[in-house]
Amino acid sequence: MAGIAAVMTRSFRVLFVCLGNICRSPAAEGVMRSMITEEGLAERVSIRSAGTAGWHTGKLPDQRMRSAGQNRGYDLSSRARQVSEVDLRECDLVLVMDQQNLRDVCSYDRESQFGSKIRLFCEFCTDHSETEVPDPYYGGEQGFELVLDLLEDGCRGVLRHIRSSLP
Repeated sequence: MAGIAAVMTRSFRVLFVCLGNICRSPAAEGVMRSMITEEGLAERVSIRSAGTAGWHTGKLPDQRMRSAGQNRGYDLSSRARQVSEVDLRECDLVLVMDQQNLRDVCSYDRESQFGSKIRLFCEFCTDHSETEVPDPYYGGEQGFELVLDLLEDGCRGVLRHIRSSLP
């Protein structure tokens, strides 16, 4: 039991958040999970995603996003869920995809105690100048590809942040 507790206390927890948890955030979860696994950190880092709205709770990511992710070797099979105040308390880093997601997630922080861990995902991008990850839901195939390009860039930055935060 002590071994399990030690792993739990060393774990770094990341949550990716978008509107419905069917495009951007589950793709970020899949990209990050792949990078964490490649780095041998899967036992020390927890990766999840959620949406600010609960419309799609229990559903798989959008088929177009799953296809685009699969073409790049990512498993996008998480089920949609809605973010909660518990997520803010338990996670070390909460990465939102756009300004509206930021406002929505901050509304769960009623006592303003989690602000330092809630950040815009694009803050971690180094190869792209976008400040938000655009929602590809109503666009064409190229929108999903752009989202994956941004996620791969930003997740490399998130990985550097995680490595510097782990003991």
